[in-house]
Amino acid sequence: MLEVENIHAYYGHIHALKEVSLNVEKGEIVTLIGANGAGKSTTLKTISGLLRPRKGSIRLDGEDLIRYRPHEIVVKGVVQVPEGRRIFGRLTVMENLEMGAFSCPDRRLNRANLDRVFNLFPRLAERRNQVGGTLSGGEQQMLATGRALMANPRVLLMDEPSMGLAPVLVDSIFDTIRQLHVSGTTILLVEQNARMALQVATRGYVLQTGTVVLSDTAENLRRNEMVRQAYLGES
Repeated sequence: MLEVENIHAYYGHIHALKEVSLNVEKGEIVTLIGANGAGKSTTLKTISGLLRPRKGSIRLDGEDLIRYRPHEIVVKGVVQVPEGRRIFGRLTVMENLEMGAFSCPDRRLNRANLDRVFNLFPRLAERRNQVGGTLSGGEQQMLATGRALMANPRVLLMDEPSMGLAPVLVDSIFDTIRQLHVSGTTILLVEQNARMALQVATRGYVLQTGTVVLSDTAENLRRNEMVRQAYLGES
């Protein structure tokens, strides 16, 4: 469904991504793991159109995405849950969710997506009139995910969904990712907690300094000695 091929991306003169290639099949959870600064979030920004690659291609079902602007890429079906949540703090929960549906004029579909979000996150239904900035960190992550789901994504990009959350909330977030997978949502997941990411993922890629150095099934990556030592804290 999503194919990234030989991407080169820069921040000014800094060569951030070097020949990064990956693919995500329909219905998969694919994870990107690596140290801070390895290029994981940069890869998602490049797919989303927030950072333009100088070389390479990004295709969704064979269609080139590089020529589109970020909001047009959302309309195509590639939607990101950003690192740090980035909800609209002065808007209510309901207004945040409505903002997520800006690209979909179909009111019936929007209603169905809203029902889906509230079934997935009952807490949001309870707080629909509460201002987003007053929610807890876990609730804000629910809201950021729900806002993305309102855009009816074909591929959901999730950037560090567990960042800054208490361990019990981390378990809840990954339970949600599993539920999304069961429902058929295709996910590309960037997550610092490599152990949890490899437990939910189908396949994974390891990035080091902007380069893919390893790709395999999640099960094989969990068994890989380099991955175990560098990212899973095992000797």
